[in-house]
Amino acid sequence: MDCMTISTFRNLEQQAIRQRYDEIYAHELAHKNAGGSFAGAILIEKGTNGMPIGGHVSIKMPTLNPQDPDKTINQANVVMKAALAPADPSSQDYKVASMAKAIKAQAENVKTKKGLDYYA
Repeated sequence: MDCMTISTFRNLEQQAIRQRYDEIYAHELAHKNAGGSFAGAILIEKGTNGMPIGGHVSIKMPTLNPQDPDKTINQANVVMKAALAPADPSSQDYKVASMAKAIKAQAENVKTKKGLDYYA
């Protein structure tokens, strides 16, 4: 009986680990799919007990390109979409989206200024 209880416990523990892994993986996969070529590999972090505790997908944050603000705007849109792609964005996801939004605003300002200079 004790052996069966230990076996049952281990099976339940493995199911919990697998379920948590699947949840984290689905969250990170949403980032990766929305980020396309700007997204890196999915990394799953595990605690000392082997339980998945978090994940990460790197994303190429746009930099302001004054010669091609549209390129910056398009890339910022992809980053914002990728950051907010999961059904349950984290606080870090919101920070990444906010940073991309700020870069997009800078690019829009450059674009507006270029347009005004054109008509001057």
